[in-house]
Amino acid sequence: MVAQLALGHTAEIEITVADRMRAQFEDGLVHEIYSTSSLVHHMEWVARKAILPFLEEHEEAMGCHVDVAHLKPTLIGMKVQIRATISEVLKNKIICDVEAFNGMGKIAKGYVTQAVLDKGWLDLKKKELWLLHQLAQEANPETREGVPQQ
Repeated sequence: MVAQLALGHTAEIEITVADRMRAQFEDGLVHEIYSTSSLVHHMEWVARKAILPFLEEHEEAMGCHVDVAHLKPTLIGMKVQIRATISEVLKNKIICDVEAFNGMGKIAKGYVTQAVLDKGWLDLKKKELWLLHQLAQEANPETREGVPQQ
């Protein structure tokens, strides 16, 4: 991590709530409101944007904790501004306070924690997980993607 990581550094994004951001699950639409899962996605994205200028070439960051309160609803078509502020660094973890606003005020608040990892270490972990996955598939051909077939 670049030594001059700046507490208080912010990043912002603005989105327009689209149909694909509605509250829905595999069994169908829940309601025509900006979903909490889409909100969290946008909060993770803006937190990543906040720390990107401070990552070194050999580093990558990945989300490891999210704590968000979704306070008020937002309709499809409304604009939402989401802001992340770097608030704390604990070893290799960077914590960003996150807030979201629509035209009527604050709709969410919370924090996103990202772990800064060496890209080489992450590549090794991905290979290790893939190998373990392949071995599990070969050991039990009755499973697909690790889920028993019925």
